[in-house]
Amino acid sequence: MIYLASQSPRRRQLLDQLGVRYELLLPGPEEDAESLEAERAGESPEDYVVRVTSAKLTAALQRLAKRGLSPAPVLCSDTTVALGPKILGKPQDAAQAYETLSLLSGRSHRVITAVAVGLGERQTSALNVSEVDFIDVPEEQLRRYIASGEPFGKAGAYAIQSQAAAWISRIEGSYSGIMGLPLFETAQMLQQWGLRI
Repeated sequence: MIYLASQSPRRRQLLDQLGVRYELLLPGPEEDAESLEAERAGESPEDYVVRVTSAKLTAALQRLAKRGLSPAPVLCSDTTVALGPKILGKPQDAAQAYETLSLLSGRSHRVITAVAVGLGERQTSALNVSEVDFIDVPEEQLRRYIASGEPFGKAGAYAIQSQAAAWISRIEGSYSGIMGLPLFETAQMLQQWGLRI
């Protein structure tokens, strides 16, 4: 059994796909989990994702100890979308979602996911980078997608498993990594921790 320190239903679905038994280890109301995702000036998207994932793991391990739960490995992950050096995070409103999706339309971008597993002093981590090509998306389609509410809470303002999949002409990398948890790297790490996959 592991602890999953993530609120993402997609990460739960992907762990289920691997057949991994997990319990959620979510932040309490006293924790400011959003502050862990604050960007730092000059930080590359790859460095950002690695740092945020490491910070999430540190916070989750402290949470595990504070709650007096049975020890088991804790898994954390973070995903971002990048256009060159620019990080395209979760949109705050419809205008920001439109701006993000307009930037991605007709271009290639990176989806970067870091995964970390830890318990006590031991930690392992991995980084997955995938490349995604979007077609030129008509403004009307972008507006309909935003009106559906799908872009909110998602890095880059889209989910690959949503209707936005119709805009993707090419993927190079990991489909599950783009969803939020690269299964190859995750399985390799969990096996190092003694889990049977």
